[in-house]
Amino acid sequence: MATIPVQASAKEQMLGRRRAGVLAHISSLPGRLGNGDFSHDAYRFVEFCAASGFSIWQVLPLNPTHADGSPYFSLSANAGNPLLISLDWLVDRGWLGGVDPTISDADAPAYRQASLRIACKSFVGDADAAWHKRYQGFCEHNAAWLDDYAAFTAFNAQHAGAAWTDWESPLRDRRGAGYEQALAALADAMEQVRFEQFVFFAQWNDLRAYAHKNGVFLFGDLPIFVAHHSADVWSNRGLWQLDREGQPTVVAGVPPDYFSKTGQVWGNPLYRWAAHRKEGYAWWLSRLNTQRELFDLLRIDHFRGLEACWEIQAGEITAIDGKWVKTPGAELLAAVQEKLGDLPLVAEDLGEITPEVEALRKRFAMPGMRVMQFGFGGGPDNLHLPHNFATDFVAYTGTHDNAVTLEWYEALTMEEREEVARYLPASRTDMPDAMIEAVYASVARLAVIPMQDVLELGAGNRMNTPGTMGEANWRWRFEWPQLKDERKLELKELARLYNRL
Repeated sequence: MATIPVQASAKEQMLGRRRAGVLAHISSLPGRLGNGDFSHDAYRFVEFCAASGFSIWQVLPLNPTHADGSPYFSLSANAGNPLLISLDWLVDRGWLGGVDPTISDADAPAYRQASLRIACKSFVGDADAAWHKRYQGFCEHNAAWLDDYAAFTAFNAQHAGAAWTDWESPLRDRRGAGYEQALAALADAMEQVRFEQFVFFAQWNDLRAYAHKNGVFLFGDLPIFVAHHSADVWSNRGLWQLDREGQPTVVAGVPPDYFSKTGQVWGNPLYRWAAHRKEGYAWWLSRLNTQRELFDLLRIDHFRGLEACWEIQAGEITAIDGKWVKTPGAELLAAVQEKLGDLPLVAEDLGEITPEVEALRKRFAMPGMRVMQFGFGGGPDNLHLPHNFATDFVAYTGTHDNAVTLEWYEALTMEEREEVARYLPASRTDMPDAMIEAVYASVARLAVIPMQDVLELGAGNRMNTPGTMGEANWRWRFEWPQLKDERKLELKELARLYNRL
């Protein structure tokens, strides 16, 4: 499959001048069938970005999720989420007869799956030679991860989502005649998975090309860890700290912080770094290579984990008794530079950041992050106040893990509100626009505004509350009537005023 190559000057192109961006995950877009996807609304969003002065569209990870919907705890580090596939795109190509407008959100996931099965059969029987050639090229190009993901997904469906450690031993351990027989029996199901990934990547490349045509670049997100129940851990057990039964011995998390007094136990298995080093970080290189074919700019989530990880014994309920364990991030990033070039990477350096983490970020010339909501209450030297920003940062009012700015402000005490009012420009004391203008006015090269703040929304519109498993997490969506034409003009004028066009 043809992809848009990363130019040699990609880093300079993305980060060499002042830009404005918007943060909105694909699932948050309007549309039918339970979640946003790559349908016509995604193209309309690109047009909104261009009309509003946003040359960067930031999304969350695009990988397939578990039932909780978290894109940071996915079934694969490389694959795309089939729920984001546009059924309209399949209709346009004659592989699907139509889309039922009466399907409820509750029934949408099953309907999407059934529609993809119909489309796959139609593709096999009716697509022309050119499409089949593209399909074969895609499968060959991505075989390093695609074949294992196809097998994992087929077995996972067969076992109704049960942990791979509970599968029959030939499947769990991927060996013997029993495993080969199981693969052969599920050949059609695996081909279905390959087709879905082919369609996902084809649709994303179409959307990316349209974004580029409109002067908009795509900013992705790379979770530093993967889920235990994933194709990656199942097919590469030696790269993670697991016991003989395949269970994690230690898991990832973070110590007590702004979001939680007891820290967070994420549950992801931690890497066996010696094994990664032995194979020249091949798994990481393959993963990053896939991501650079998808995005123009890429954030490494929990970047501080490349200097040291918070290691928690498996089975612990809280993260309080964890400990920091050093990781070979410098060696890994050096290998990335050597093999893949100077990628346009951004470091998510929030939380407990030590001088060693800051030195690692600067050594590889990666912009960090500043979040203005974190700027108050710590004195004038708080790094998250705009007067302390530097050019090599991406500045935000808030992120997908924060309350939306209006909700955040309304929860402040009167004394805290007075502190915010004293800091902000006298001409803008309304929320969230006062914070947006302060971030735009800063020296940070890239200013990114969550879509909730663009729409001036308040409580009830949060994307995620860290450390919780609430049903509201990852479900937020907006509707087009919430976005007024005058708002686009206001944002574009703000971008022009602060030289971000």
